[in-house]
Parts: sequence; structure tokens; C-alpha cells
Amino acid sequence: MAAGSAPRRKFRRRRKICAFCVDHVKEIDYKQADMLGRYINEYGRIRPRRQNGTCAKHQRALAVAVKRARHIALLPFVSE
Repeated sequence: MAAGSAPRRKFRRRRKICAFCVDHVKEIDYKQADMLGRYINEYGRIRPRRQNGTCAKHQRALAVAVKRARHIALLPFVSE
């Protein structure tokens, strides 16, 4: 250690908690485009689980809902 420097603290990342599990969501609705829009990035792609913090079960349901919303034109396939 260099003279005069403080000891380093170890950084522990807090685990992300699935927002759908916390709210006890039974089914993710494809008609809620504003809610689904939070889970797609600026290019229109579905964000991965590690960025969303969703569990595997809800990430699969989220992907299906986003694809359904895209199909009936509630969400864009790509952004301009």
C-alpha cells in the first residue's frame, strides 16, 4: 500500500430482485405497451435478464409479451 492512502473496501453488488415477483404478477399483459417499453433498449431489442433483473420465468413471459405487442404494432420492431 502506498503511504497515506486509505485501505480499499471490497465492492459487493446487491442482487437484483425481480419486479414481477415482488408485485406478485400472475401474467404479463402484452397490451401494456408503456410497461413493456421499459424492458426494451433504444434499438428496440429486448434487454437481457442481467440488465432487467427479472427471474428466468418472468423473462420468458416478458419476451413473449413483447413479441405479441410488436406483432399487433403496439411496440416497434426497430427504432429509427
